[in-house]
Amino acid sequence: MKLKQVAGIVFISAATTLGSLWGYNHFNQTATTYLYKQDTGKVPVNYAKFFDHERSAGPADFVDAASAAIPATVHIKTKTTRTATNNLPKKNPFSDLFGIDPNDFFGDRGRSMPELGSGSGVIISEDGYIVTNNHVVDGADEVTVTLSNKKYFKAKVVATDPSTDLAVVRVEAKGLPFLLYGNSDDVKVGQWVLAVGYPLSLETTVTAGIVSAKGRSIDINIRQSQAPVESFIQTDAAVNPGNSGGPLINPQGQLIGINSAIASPTGSYAGYSFTIPVNIVKKVVTDLIKYGTTQRAYLGIEYARENLSDDQKRENGITDDQVGVFIMNVRENGAAAKAGLHKGDVIVKLNDISVNTGAELVGQIAIYRPGDKIKITYLRNGKESEANVILMNSSGNMDLVKNSAFDKLGAQFQPLQKKDAEKLSVKGGVVVTSISEKGLFSRTRMEEGFIILKVNGQSVSSVDEFRKIVEQAGNGSLKLEGVYPGYDGTFSYPLRLNDE
Repeated sequence: MKLKQVAGIVFISAATTLGSLWGYNHFNQTATTYLYKQDTGKVPVNYAKFFDHERSAGPADFVDAASAAIPATVHIKTKTTRTATNNLPKKNPFSDLFGIDPNDFFGDRGRSMPELGSGSGVIISEDGYIVTNNHVVDGADEVTVTLSNKKYFKAKVVATDPSTDLAVVRVEAKGLPFLLYGNSDDVKVGQWVLAVGYPLSLETTVTAGIVSAKGRSIDINIRQSQAPVESFIQTDAAVNPGNSGGPLINPQGQLIGINSAIASPTGSYAGYSFTIPVNIVKKVVTDLIKYGTTQRAYLGIEYARENLSDDQKRENGITDDQVGVFIMNVRENGAAAKAGLHKGDVIVKLNDISVNTGAELVGQIAIYRPGDKIKITYLRNGKESEANVILMNSSGNMDLVKNSAFDKLGAQFQPLQKKDAEKLSVKGGVVVTSISEKGLFSRTRMEEGFIILKVNGQSVSSVDEFRKIVEQAGNGSLKLEGVYPGYDGTFSYPLRLNDE
């Protein structure tokens, strides 16, 4: 075919194509175009902050963070002497009719059985203060701390707080490496974290993961406290037995929590670990060092938990779309009641920080002390209001609580209500609402619900009066007298306060 013929065919084809496109656009001006050209100057909403240059996706490695944490993470070994007894069962209230404890009468038939334990801890000051879990050192007769350089010290337990599962121990040393506190309120779901410790009797071990949730409650501290505080950071950093008490750190090498528990059907790591937020740690550690006990603040409410049944929700008027913490009851003369909060109110913020669950509310309250003033934002009948609340201690006042014999009792108390006092024909008393498995009350045959009327011959009608008499007794003895609702007669329980 000649060149001129080929050029003609190409020309005609191109002209036909251009004509067809012009005609289509001319007669279909409202047609929709599905070709998408991405605007590189904007970020689709589904990318959230991925391209926010103020926050990077994370460091290329964790060498610097690990280098800061390893020297400040210690191995804690404990030795505890347990006594095997005849384990006489707890009996009904009539068993103590004559004030006799069978264990005292027959004596201890047990034998000593030493137990060895292992955990981790983190140095928080150059002069030897170390924070760990309460369950790591609880009941230990000997505590040994070993540094990453193999140097070891005998340690003294300064104080413990079973409610948060925290403890402070100290070694006699100077110039120790320590970790800086971070801010757990700044911790974000999805950020990188490192767990450091001595798991499974291994040497210092570092694992990495991300924060998978915040404000979690797993009801584990109820095993060691009648007033548990749980608002855990949940991560997928591998944590095993032996990691307890070790640090969780951010990529900058700052302490953001103390590893406390794992969720596992086997007892070993199965994907999730739980950490006490450092903001709670800071406050509790300061209290333990300064006062010897935690200055716990109470709001004075009972709140709706996440596992309420549908019937319970209907009974209390709780809807599935409820946002915030629903108040199911306000304790008489408590902090919330005095501030004007009512049953049915929904707390949505504390000091302008949003709270969506009871665990989040507990976590925020845990960083305050009795006497501190906080701002509560709440909903009542759909209308948002604010209340200034002055927090109180468990006794209903703002006094500092000192570490004393009262803390050894291992029980929770509340004053006898006026209507109940009238039924019993008494002026007042103190009700034992719960008894923990650890504490002096657990060594008696006392049952929950016992109403204390007299202590060492002195009448008591409030928790404050009861506390003062116990503190005055020091390391001496107590004689508790009282009644049980529905039973005739007075029951007596002798107690030695120096019985460790």
